[in-house]
Parts: sequence; C-alpha cells; structure tokens
Amino acid sequence: MAVASPPAGAAANTSAVELVIGGMTCAACATRVQAKLNKVTGVTASVNLSTERAYVTAPAHVSARDLIDVVQAAGYTAELASPDEADDGAAAEEAAVRRLRRRLIVALVFFVPLTDASLMLSIFPWTRFPGWQWLLVALAVPVATWAAWPFHAAALRQARHLSCSMDTLVSLGIVAACGWSVYAMFVLDRGRGVLSGLQNLLHGSGGGIYLEVAASVTTFLLAGRLYEAHARRAAGQAMRDLAAASAKDVCVLGDDETEHWIPADRLRAGQRFIVRPGERIAADGEVLSGGSAVDRSMMTGESVPVDAAPGDAVTGGTIALTGRLVVRADKVGKDTQLAHLVALVEQAQAGKAGIQRLADRICAVFVPVVLACAALTLAGWLLAGSTAGHAVSAALAVLIIACPCALGLATPAALVVASGRGAQLGIFIKGYQALESSRAIDTVVLDKTGTVTTGRMAVTAVRTVPGTSRADLLRYAGSVEQGSEHAVAAAITALARAEAPARTPAGTAAPAAPAALAAADGFTALPGLGARGVVDAREVTAGRAALFADRGLKVPAGLAAWCRDREEAGCTTVLVAWDDAVRGAFAVIDTVRPSAPGAVARLRSLGLRPVLLTGDNAATARAVADAAGIGEVLSEALPAGKARVITDLQAAGRSAAMVGDGVNDGPALAAARLGLALGSGTDVAICAADMILLRDDLGVVPDAIALARATFRTIRRNLAWAFCYNVLAIPLAALGYLNPLVAAATMTLSSVFVVWNSLRLRRFSAPCAGQAGGSAR
Repeated sequence: MAVASPPAGAAANTSAVELVIGGMTCAACATRVQAKLNKVTGVTASVNLSTERAYVTAPAHVSARDLIDVVQAAGYTAELASPDEADDGAAAEEAAVRRLRRRLIVALVFFVPLTDASLMLSIFPWTRFPGWQWLLVALAVPVATWAAWPFHAAALRQARHLSCSMDTLVSLGIVAACGWSVYAMFVLDRGRGVLSGLQNLLHGSGGGIYLEVAASVTTFLLAGRLYEAHARRAAGQAMRDLAAASAKDVCVLGDDETEHWIPADRLRAGQRFIVRPGERIAADGEVLSGGSAVDRSMMTGESVPVDAAPGDAVTGGTIALTGRLVVRADKVGKDTQLAHLVALVEQAQAGKAGIQRLADRICAVFVPVVLACAALTLAGWLLAGSTAGHAVSAALAVLIIACPCALGLATPAALVVASGRGAQLGIFIKGYQALESSRAIDTVVLDKTGTVTTGRMAVTAVRTVPGTSRADLLRYAGSVEQGSEHAVAAAITALARAEAPARTPAGTAAPAAPAALAAADGFTALPGLGARGVVDAREVTAGRAALFADRGLKVPAGLAAWCRDREEAGCTTVLVAWDDAVRGAFAVIDTVRPSAPGAVARLRSLGLRPVLLTGDNAATARAVADAAGIGEVLSEALPAGKARVITDLQAAGRSAAMVGDGVNDGPALAAARLGLALGSGTDVAICAADMILLRDDLGVVPDAIALARATFRTIRRNLAWAFCYNVLAIPLAALGYLNPLVAAATMTLSSVFVVWNSLRLRRFSAPCAGQAGGSAR
C-alpha cells in the first residue's frame, strides 16, 4: 500500500493513499472520479488527469480496497501506486502514444479518399457505379470502428454508469452519421431514379451520404488525443528523469576509514560518505571535513556557488565543484529536500484537476437533451399519424443536426493550429488548461536566475589603484583564476582572455592570435575565500576582503568604498593583490537579459503586473529588478517559499502566472494559475508548467500569454457557434423542416466555420508594447 505521511495538521488516524487511475480521457473524467471519492465520509481526494493519479487522505476505517471499489464503481480502473511502477508507467505511456499514432495513421490513410469519394457520389449521383456503396463502406469501416474505438469504448463505459462526456457525443455522432449513410445508400436509394443533388434536397428524399463527416471528426480528435498523450508522456518522463539525475552510487566511508561504493538508495542516516569534485551530493547532511564550492542553483536559485566547509549543511542533488567533502547523511531517500520538491510539484499539479473543460461541463446536459429530443420527435410524429419512415427520418435528422462535429473540433482544431503557430514563435502549449488560465491572470511572477538574468556571471566593472594598469590586473588575476572552477573565477578569466593583447608570430604575416594567460605555479584554491598562485615569480592572491585582512594587507580607502557601492548594487567583488599590496578589484554579477526590459513593458501593456521572485539577497534582487524595469520584488525565497508566495498572492485576490526554469521553481510553477517554463530549464520546471518557452528571449513570455488568450477566444467562439447552431437547428429538425440531407449539409458548414475560425490563428501576430493583445487577423 503506497501510503505517504499525512499532511501537516492531519489527524493521527488518517493516512494518505496514492492511486493510479485508468480510463480517464478528459477533465470531466477526473472531476467525476474526484467527486465520487470525496462523497465517502472523511475522505479528501484530488485527482490529477495529466499524471493519472489520485491523492487521497482517508480515515483509518476506510481501506485502500474501499477506495478502489469507489473508483471502479464510477467506471474506471484503479490500483495502488507502488515505488517500482516508474518503468511500468513509462512503458504504458509509450504504448498509449504508439496506439494513438497507429489509429491516427489509419484514419488519415482512409479519410482522404473517403472524403473525395463520398462528396462526389453524394452530390453528383450520375458518377455512381455498381457497388459504389460497398466502396464507401470499405473506406469508412476502419475509421469509424477501429480508429474511433477509444471514443466508443469510453462512451460505452460511461453509459454503463449513467454518465456522459465529450466521448459520448463523439461516439454518438460517428454512429449516427455512419448509420444514416448506410441506410440512405442501401435502402432509400434503392429503386429510385437518378436524381441530382439539388433534386434530392428539394424533394426531401433524405438520400444524404456523409461518411466523411464521421471520418473527419475521428481524425481531428485522434490528432488532439495524440498531442495530449505526448504532453502527458513528457510530463511523466520529466519526473523520472529527475530521479535518474540523482546520485546512483555513493562512496561510503566505513568506521575503519575504508571506502566502498553502494547504491545510493541503500545509504542510511548517520553514515559518512565522500563527494569528489563534479559529483552530486547523495543526501542532505553536514560536512565533516574537506571543502568545496557547491552549485546549489538547482535548489535555491542562487547564481553564485556557495563554499561548503566543515560544519556546513549540504543538500542532496547539488553538485560539488572544486574539492573533496566528507559528509554525514542526515536525511536520505524521500526525506531529502529534493524529494520534497517533487512531492510539492505533484501536489500542486493535482490541485488543477478540478478545472474542467467548458465543453465537458455542457456535455453533461447536452447529450441527454439531444437523446430526449430525438425520442420525443420519433414518438411525436408516430402519435401524429405520420409514417414510420417519416418519423425515423425526423428523429435521425435531430441526431445528425446535433452531431458534435463542430463541438468536437472546437478545441482540438484551435489547439492544433495554435501549436503550429506557437512552434514558429518558440512556444509549446501543453493543453487546454494553459488557454483557460491565460484569460484570468493579472500578475506575472518572474524567477530571477536564468529567467530575467542569463544565469551566467560576467564582470561588470574593474577598478585599479594608482600605479597599476588594467592590463596588468587582468593578466595576473586571470592567470590565477583560470585554475579555479568557480563561476566568479570563470567570469574574470573570460574577461582577461578577451582583453589579452594579440600576438603575431615573428617574421610572419599570420593574423594576430590572442595571447595565452600565464601559467600560475603553485595554484591553491582557498575554499570560501579565493585562490592563490605564482605568476612571473610574483605571488598573486585573488578573493574576498577577509582573505587580505588575515594577511595584514590593507585595502585602500577608495577601493574599499568602490567595493561597498558595488556590493550594495548586488555585485560580488573580488580583490587582487601581489607584491604585498592590493592592486585592484572586479565587480561580478549575473547579467540581465537584454530582452528583459522590453518584455516587462509588454507585459504591462497586456494589463499584467510583473513581480521578481528570487532566492537571492535583497540587494541583488533589487539591482536586477531596476535593470529590468520591475517594481515589485520578493527576495530570499526558498523553493517551498516560492510556492507559498504564489498561493499567498492568489489568496489575496491576485491571479498569478509564474515564469521559471529551475527545479526550485517547480512547486511555484505548478501552484500558479499559469506556469511558463523556459525550454532551456530543468525537466521538473518543464513538467510543472502549462507552457514551454523555447526561444532564448524573454519577449517570448508576453508572446505566449497573448497567443494563449487569442486561442482561448477562438475556442470560445467555436463553442458558441457550435452550441447556438444546435439550439436553433434541433427544433427545426424535430418539426420536420430539415431532412437528414439538409441536416448533414448544415452540420458540415458548421464544421467548416469552426476549422476556418481556427485557421485564423495561423496569422496571429504578437503584440507590441502599448497594444492590448495579439491579433489573429
């Protein structure tokens, strides 16, 4: 039984159970399962459609078997999640994608010739030949049965439990369209003279053939399902990849000081383990000996590696960069901060499952109403003394006119077009949730490191003391710092190499080449302080002010004031000394993306309030915010704190979108009304987000929001047209004013309108600053 620890504040006699739910095809399914579980006394459930999980808190007297029975009674499958299901889940997701791809290929292969033949033979009867009906049936059967089976199976399953959804409408429409076409071809058309399509229409013969309608609905909806399945597989794979990125093996230090390797999942609290440069730290713990710079950006968002020394706490999943550490494991496995981060992402995602699609909400009422109207039409005409053929024709016209072609195409057609246009703009829309959320947001929370900034350190200013040249300072500092792997050292080295004087080989006309920095003899890394080495027989030291104070070297007053000013502006300062004197300093900072100010201005033009959120200190955050033009800043937020900031904003009445790229942003991305992850970010961020931004330009953020809003407006127009069309046309069909051929024609025109309206998104243009939104002319 997969039981997790109860949430904080939960009663001691409750347990948390995770169920794997099968058979869910839309948001209405997730909502139905959640509602059924929550009806059990004392049970609180949240169902996540994208991961097919139900997170349930239940009293002790409610067993896991009871919960599974509730889900099965609702028409779905359920089983307990197990720690070993990751590989099975990946295989199942891959198999589902393959099945949908095969069905879509078959549908496409038969859809094109079926459409051509059906329209030709229906509109121009003189083109018919002996056995033409069997040709159309042969082309239609693979699409309407095997390719469309997922819709039929879901509709049958829901019918057994007296419920319905979009699948019910789709299955009903396919069956009605195919059934009437077969009846028209083999019964109504038999023995009649050859009539033109116009005569069929005027005489009301009801000989319409519209098998292509069933094929088009099946093909388009399978394309939408495949699109969603790819997104779902990517979401699940991201979590699996995160687990795979953790340390696989760990070098444990025994009581007798011998070293031996064991699988990381066998590490226990209290054991000592060794971390070498470049290795991931296997568990949360305390450094017992050694020293190293540790890259914690994945967890905290800090742009500068932090030096770890004996007595310091380190976090599992972070990377030791420069030195060897001996660490005592304090928290292992599911107790680590990284495991808690993943749990936060999954819990926040599960909270979104309660938002269901507009079409599914209406389908719960629309399908029973259509069926009732068809039955009443049949009974009414029979009671009025009409012939059985006329009564059946009118009832079928009701079913055909209510066929959800336009309704079924409304969302997938717009999504397919929007995804194509989004790909051109560097935007990937993962599903309908992103579109629905985009219209409501009023605040955009931007992560700092790697989002508003480049995530790479750069030297922004250099200061020398009188008597020292910039070239000498760069050469001596760069020669020493090139031996260090620290991000700050790399920035100084890069600048030193870029400004090194060019050299031309003597006696040649060869182009000048950059001069190599000198090799520093006796290089020594000083964890937490800096580095030291000998260049041109001079001992050169580069590092923090504390390093020079310990050596009795005084920093000139002017240089000290310059350093204080830069640090207040959010920079990291590095002093350099040789010949027992401090010679100058560097100011290093994570640089703001050039596109950030323009993107922030465009977000404001869309009516959105930008907010900077970071784990960095207040001074650094304020400096970045000022450079990007952001007024509101929230600093020193840890991963769980970032998610709490989002929930607090929304509790205060603000609807927030989150833009981020790191593991530490995952919970906040999932908790936000709309999550946008940079494509260059971590798998967890991409998994948690609703939209993925592939372009290396912050201007893609307002582009994505504007495209999502334009797509949602298109879907709303599509749905409005589809429902209005049915509301107006069903009474006409029931009263006998529309025979099935006219019903099919108007139904086809309705679908054409939906497709045309969706195709307008291909001309979507991103808004400029000062405009209210994008346009799809």
